[in-house]
Amino acid sequence: MGIFGRKNDSDTTPASAGSAPVVPEQAALTGEYTIDPAHSTLGFVARHAMVTNVKGKFLDFTGSLHLDGTDPAKSTAFLDITMDSIDTGSADRDGHLKSADFFKTDEFPRMTFRSTEAQSLGGDDYRITGDLEILGTTRPVTIDLEFNGAAKDPFGNERVGFEGKAEILRSDWGLTWNATLETGGVLVSDKIKLNFDISAIKNA
Repeated sequence: MGIFGRKNDSDTTPASAGSAPVVPEQAALTGEYTIDPAHSTLGFVARHAMVTNVKGKFLDFTGSLHLDGTDPAKSTAFLDITMDSIDTGSADRDGHLKSADFFKTDEFPRMTFRSTEAQSLGGDDYRITGDLEILGTTRPVTIDLEFNGAAKDPFGNERVGFEGKAEILRSDWGLTWNATLETGGVLVSDKIKLNFDISAIKNA
């Protein structure tokens, strides 16, 4: 059962976010949620030297969700990420990413995402489009998400969980630094894969 509605199995086209019948379990999820950073991950993957992947994540972020089970198109998401919290497992590499070659964290300390549209793809799969701001530049990003379910944890918190992925070209946000390899190609890929594991707690 998808938070943004269920698509009829005979329908081969994506349903609009608010067109599917609402079931009681879905409607009960309506409310405001705060993302739990201790149980969530905002990660990325970049190709390095044309031969391997370097993975990283951001350790400091806040976010919120508004889920509307009766009119899913009204559901929204917001993220505010501290760029100095980038962690790729290498202090030298992290320092380079924070520098003027990349994120210029002294000048642009935050990256933000604000959703603008939600769309049901059927079942537990849906798509969120929103505005991603990096280095003062805002461009649209589409994120494919899977709703992992809802549960009450041992402390009485009502939780929902999501997994998501997206691909962007970093050059679209002015992130163009690179180095040419002797064997051809470049040191850092333009295409960046984003991945999300989100746990959010319903506000009292």
